[in-house]
Amino acid sequence: MTTELVLLQLENVSKRYDSPGGETSLPVLKNIHLSVAPGDSVAIIGPSGSGKSTLLNIIGTLDRPGGGRVLLGGEDLSALDEDRLAQVRNRQIGFIFQAHHLLPHCSVLENVLVPTLASKDTGTRQGAEARARQLLERVGLSERLSHRPGQLSGGERQRVAVVRALINQPKLLLADEPTGALDRASSQNLAQLLVDLNQETGVALITVTHALELAHRMRRVYELRDGALHPGGRSDQ
Repeated sequence: MTTELVLLQLENVSKRYDSPGGETSLPVLKNIHLSVAPGDSVAIIGPSGSGKSTLLNIIGTLDRPGGGRVLLGGEDLSALDEDRLAQVRNRQIGFIFQAHHLLPHCSVLENVLVPTLASKDTGTRQGAEARARQLLERVGLSERLSHRPGQLSGGERQRVAVVRALINQPKLLLADEPTGALDRASSQNLAQLLVDLNQETGVALITVTHALELAHRMRRVYELRDGALHPGGRSDQ
């Protein structure tokens, strides 16, 4: 993958966690290398406790690596201060979690627009409501704009979370067990929605999942095992 085709680059990324007393140190990630192109889709699978969420948090700047570098759009994220990292998270990265984290007292439309409130970029905020309405219609929620999260099904709440993650038009979408709290039918629908939006919008997608059905909808699959990424096969997408 040539440099101009790389959106995200992980170089020798490592992470260790010290014991409470500091006597021992547990290696979680060991010299991880990964390149992701614009519009790519990648699944990371592996047993519980293998470090999948830690890796995703490092990619998303919610945690810092103990060693190595993470570059997004050629920018070394480890060299940025907290204010700049917050800007990167808000403008360039979208997050979807197993728990939707919607604000219970806000409507669907208001929840989707929350990420736009932090942006000082008038270009980003301009037209945000129209974009939110368009995306909500795309995911089948145009009749739910004024509903609150408690009035929605689990699958609907997760679709709202997907739209919220996309509202600032990020380059990279990170999904941590996005179907983990859903029933089978809702999981299948959400998995297909993620694939469709990845293809339609060109946003790069990295998902951490235990669901092999979701994983194999991605273009590339890796298993995180013993602190290292192992190619787990390529889907037929």
